Amino acid sequence: MLKEKRSRNYLRQCSKNLAFVIALVLVLCPLLLTPSVASAYKLKLGHVLPGEHSWHICSSGFAKEVTEKTEGRVTIGVYPNAQLGNEKDMVEGLQLGTLQMGLIGGGSFQDLESKMGIANLPYAWADHFHAYRAFDGELGDKLLKLLAKKGIIGLAWWENGFRNITNNKRPIRTPEDLKGLKLRVTPIKMRLDTFNALEALPVPMPFSELYSALQQGVVDGQENPLAIIYSNHFYEVQKYLSMTGHIWGSAILVISKGSWDKISPEDKKIIREAASKWRDNQRKMVRDSAKDFMEKLKQKGMLVNSLDKAPFVKKVKPVYKEYEPIFGKDLIELIDKYRKP
Repeated sequence: MLKEKRSRNYLRQCSKNLAFVIALVLVLCPLLLTPSVASAYKLKLGHVLPGEHSWHICSSGFAKEVTEKTEGRVTIGVYPNAQLGNEKDMVEGLQLGTLQMGLIGGGSFQDLESKMGIANLPYAWADHFHAYRAFDGELGDKLLKLLAKKGIIGLAWWENGFRNITNNKRPIRTPEDLKGLKLRVTPIKMRLDTFNALEALPVPMPFSELYSALQQGVVDGQENPLAIIYSNHFYEVQKYLSMTGHIWGSAILVISKGSWDKISPEDKKIIREAASKWRDNQRKMVRDSAKDFMEKLKQKGMLVNSLDKAPFVKKVKPVYKEYEPIFGKDLIELIDKYRKP
């Protein structure tokens, strides 16, 4: 009898223990299966332009879409205004793994891979769409493969628009008007070589120092896309805007290989699709806003002039000859292929 009672007690205790285990599993399962904010892979994306620029607007849209479509598995914080360093700093950070993502001008990768400099060839493209065909096509693919070998994955080619010259001395209508003009240029060798060929006096200088250099007369002028000229208030310290359109400014949305390797194939697909979608949005913003920025700059008092580009194209031909051994005949031929109507 005592033995039977003990058996019943034992079974009762086992039932209680089992019920407790089941209840615990039911409580813990949702926590184990549902990705939490703490488990999200957090990435930082840096760029050097202000918050009102299309780079920031569209990279923020890209980041939001990635977070939503990955259901929080991948989150991206966007940092404008060189908060994470200038473009050279960011390229180094991507290689070292201290920065996960960036939206960076194509020319800033030239020190890392010399052939990336082909994106800075002067007067390579008649319009935006010739450039899009090239960089979304074989030329862009070849360059991104070279970049991947350096530990940086290119997700999509974005843009910064065509660069134009401003100065305080005179309107630029012919190459002769550039002679002796002190122009701040991006500290990239090909940019220096281009303006030396045009007989200007190029002055390499960090972008952060440019406004004060113009204000104090350290340089006479500078060259940048219209959006940057307007958003950085260069109209306050510059009189003439000449629509030279000498370089189409490429930009690349990139991620470090170390970060990319930690992302699942499913989420990689989401990221690439979002990068292409927001690339198209950003490019449209650049095209649509160009005329608007020109009118705004006129309203701010700048004197704007157009010009015949043919003499400028002729003047920079030595730059192509100098760089062909660096870029290789195959890449130069792709430029020729895609620049045709």
